Amino acid sequence: MTRSRVAAQQSFDDLGTPLYAVTFVVVDLETTGGSPEGSRITEFGAVKVRAGELLGEFASLVDPCTAIPASISALTGITRAMVEGRPPVEAVLPSFLEFCRGATLVAHNARFDVGFLNANLARLDYPGLANPVVCTASLARRLVRDEVRDCRLATLAQFFRTRTRPVHRALADARATVEVFHGLLERAGSFGVVTLEDLVGFAKVRNTPLFKARRSLADGLPHAPGVYAFRSASGEVLYVGKATDLRDRVRSYFGGDQRRKVVDLLKESAVVDHWVCPTPLEAGVREVRLIHAHRPRFNRRSKAPDRRVWLKLTAERFPRLSVVRTVREDGAVYLGPLPSRRAAEEVAEALHEVVPIRRCSARIGASTRFPACALAEMGRCLAPCDGRVSVDRYAQAAGLVAGALTGDPSAVVVGLETRMRALAAGGRFEEAAAVRNRLRTLVTALLRSRRTAALLDVGLLVACRPGRRPATRELAVVRAGRLAATAVCPATAVSKRAAELCADHAAALMGPAPTGPPLTGPAPTVDRTDVEEVTLVAAWLDAPGVRLHTCDAGLARPVAGGRLLADLARRLDRSARPTARPESELAAKRTRRPARPDPGCVD
Repeated sequence: MTRSRVAAQQSFDDLGTPLYAVTFVVVDLETTGGSPEGSRITEFGAVKVRAGELLGEFASLVDPCTAIPASISALTGITRAMVEGRPPVEAVLPSFLEFCRGATLVAHNARFDVGFLNANLARLDYPGLANPVVCTASLARRLVRDEVRDCRLATLAQFFRTRTRPVHRALADARATVEVFHGLLERAGSFGVVTLEDLVGFAKVRNTPLFKARRSLADGLPHAPGVYAFRSASGEVLYVGKATDLRDRVRSYFGGDQRRKVVDLLKESAVVDHWVCPTPLEAGVREVRLIHAHRPRFNRRSKAPDRRVWLKLTAERFPRLSVVRTVREDGAVYLGPLPSRRAAEEVAEALHEVVPIRRCSARIGASTRFPACALAEMGRCLAPCDGRVSVDRYAQAAGLVAGALTGDPSAVVVGLETRMRALAAGGRFEEAAAVRNRLRTLVTALLRSRRTAALLDVGLLVACRPGRRPATRELAVVRAGRLAATAVCPATAVSKRAAELCADHAAALMGPAPTGPPLTGPAPTVDRTDVEEVTLVAAWLDAPGVRLHTCDAGLARPVAGGRLLADLARRLDRSARPTARPESELAAKRTRRPARPDPGCVD
């Protein structure tokens, strides 16, 4: 973890991939129309270059297996007779993918060409293109827009005096695009574009005075994971975020983001602080701690851990469920923390669906009597208020709730599933969906509570998992649920590095880096009501490939209901996913059947 702002000499690897080492494939397609959904490719053309040297060319006509509109034939000169007998796209596309493997794609109006390529890949069940993409049209708008009447390929070819003129044929247009691209690269060099990462981000940067003035805030940031913070001229922390690549993430704020929030943030920003972290886990934890410590105005999440609530089963003669904001040593059973009052109320509704404990807040003593409510008449409350249930009988029902919150939830879960299926079988699908959502909230709350409680009660824990680079391991030292330190080391040095971290952890837990006002100060305290950091650590420990190296106290979760909850959570997530889409998306996917003619009508 970088704990000071002292500048260090960066290596060439830190700066990014130099342009002279990048292989570019400049591609152009001819098609039967402008939409990838209804049109097909008729010709491929591609030129491969590196460091200004021609490495190869790829060209092929393609049988679109459909008619070519006359207007397209007039524009490109490609007729139906020319493509008869040519290979179809499924025969050409694999060869093209091999030709551009590992290269950066370049195209004029790249969205058009990449859109057609991805649409055809999807039709053939291939994965989409993962290559970096550079659009020469976007570069031209940034570099020469004031010198040309428009940014069409023909106009730019004339401006840069290319040897090849574009004629709406794929290979000729690709050759012309290569020369235009080289001319644009010369212009971009004066803006400090020397790496592939610079080039990809450069075309996205907006050219307004505000973004020009603030663009220098990203200068000097490394290509490394870490945390960044926008500060105002007065030193106020405005926004805190994390990134796997600090330079690319901060530069993205000066790109095509049109949100008012981003514009207002950049207007007030004067400095961008950053901290390089060895692992993404440390970046995530440090982000949470800084947000909790400074409550930045432009951050929405993590700002108010005190808004979390707990669901409490009270310790009284006739217990009831209550939503509270604090945990006390009063003998009650607590579940949480839960993210909102609404989530807590959904969990309570799920429990009330199966176990008919009372919902009123009145104190009921041995001699208290008052008329029962409508829920008692409906059989949904045991009604201790009018004396119809004994203390022992009510205690059995309350015990089911306490057991579900702290032990085996099978009785409640099975009851909810049975209720959900009965409603669905009766055609009451909306009510069944409501029960499913309550069950899902209950299961999620139980899993999260058990996971965080296990970590909060553990002592010193050291774990490792495979790193992002081959033959490396990410190490994490956790103490009482909080992250103490992280590191990346070779796979052969895990034991040695773990011993070093364990020796260092006793001095102090990892806190915000002391880098000068206003980010100095002790680490914010974390208790059982503020478990966002613990949740991040638990998610890291649950990831595939994690191995425990050291654990001086037991790390365990209740066996009862464990497998049941995990399996049920996966099934509920799958069942809720289709209905979670916006209505506009679902409406767009519906197939409208043509109206059948009325057999009684005669034309």
